Amino acid sequence: MRFGINSFLFVSPFTTDSTKLFKTFKSWGFDTVEIPVEAPEHINPAVLKAAAEKAGIAIGSVCACMGPGRDLRGTTTEQKTAVDYISALIEQAAEMGCPRIIGPLYSVVGKRGPVPTAEKKTEFAAVVKNLKLLAALAAKKGIELDVEPLNRFETDFLNTCDQGLRLIKAVGAGNVKLHLDTFHMNIEEKNQAAAIRKVGKHLGHFHACGTDRGTPGGDSLNWEPIVSALHDIGFDGDVVIESFTQDVKVIAAAAAIWRKIEPKQNDIAVKGLANLKRLFGPSAEDSATAKSNLSVTEEKPPKRTKTMSVKATKPAKSAKVAAKTTKAAAKPAKAALKPAKAATKPAKAALKPVKAAAKPAKAALKPVKAAAKPAKAASKPAKVALKSAKASAPAKKAASKKVV
Repeated sequence: MRFGINSFLFVSPFTTDSTKLFKTFKSWGFDTVEIPVEAPEHINPAVLKAAAEKAGIAIGSVCACMGPGRDLRGTTTEQKTAVDYISALIEQAAEMGCPRIIGPLYSVVGKRGPVPTAEKKTEFAAVVKNLKLLAALAAKKGIELDVEPLNRFETDFLNTCDQGLRLIKAVGAGNVKLHLDTFHMNIEEKNQAAAIRKVGKHLGHFHACGTDRGTPGGDSLNWEPIVSALHDIGFDGDVVIESFTQDVKVIAAAAAIWRKIEPKQNDIAVKGLANLKRLFGPSAEDSATAKSNLSVTEEKPPKRTKTMSVKATKPAKSAKVAAKTTKAAAKPAKAALKPAKAATKPAKAALKPVKAAAKPAKAALKPVKAAAKPAKAASKPAKVALKSAKASAPAKKAASKKVV
């Protein structure tokens, strides 16, 4: 899933000079830009492609501007005008590397009113015929056509997802899908999440817009069920902010924007994107960037460790050098000790016979020592008696003195 911005929020018509907006959109964090091409001659596809690549933003979709005279259910002339216009957009999208044409690919925006049943059938058949022709052309270029139901105040032809599914089923082309918009669904669908689930795999594009045509996520809409439904059906296409302000007069008049929706023109884009990321989670582009940054971060510690280990080895090298110096200094002393050690060898050799001769004498002494032990033991009482006699001798002397 990617997050995009429709350039109608800032400019109409979009021309080749408007590519200066790409850098700004990218700096705000958008992954894609949606370009409403009001007239094919307004843009140079090659220049747009180069500018987008330079800014690092994708041209995710081209919005068909179905103005007066462009009507796939109108007169023969109007039908041809519409087919020629959409065919030109297909060629330009392919040249820009853009994968889809989106919008009300069936009729003039603003054409509404009660239509008799028989006429409805005729109009429906005309749209199906023309879309089959355009789908075949788009398929050759690898382009998808995403048809958008509008609310009842902008068209009487296609208002709900049920009507949209009936149309794309009748066309029967794999590259023709539906384009849903929260602003229109808020008016026409009883349950937006249920409508999204019903469309399922046939959903090709999604517009996120506030209920007041302002900031998505800053309005009265309950976004959580919508987000859950998109996740549940596995939608991985573009979620694009299509909102309008009074700053672009032509679009403000067409979309009935009679008051300020936000204090600043940029607020809808900047705040809206922040809300979408909070509601949906990071886009695929954000995730890829984060993963890339993480891998780069994970690769850096080994480099730092290597650098640190190199620094850490310097003291060790110094210690090795010092050890070598000490060993070298010790060599003369060791050499001087060798003659002394050699001189002691004869003395050690002369002592060996003496030690050997002393062993029998030591052995002969053992019986003598053993025989002496009883005598020592027997003499102990005599020694005790002698001590007692010595102790009593002074008393006897004193007694004899008194008798005298």
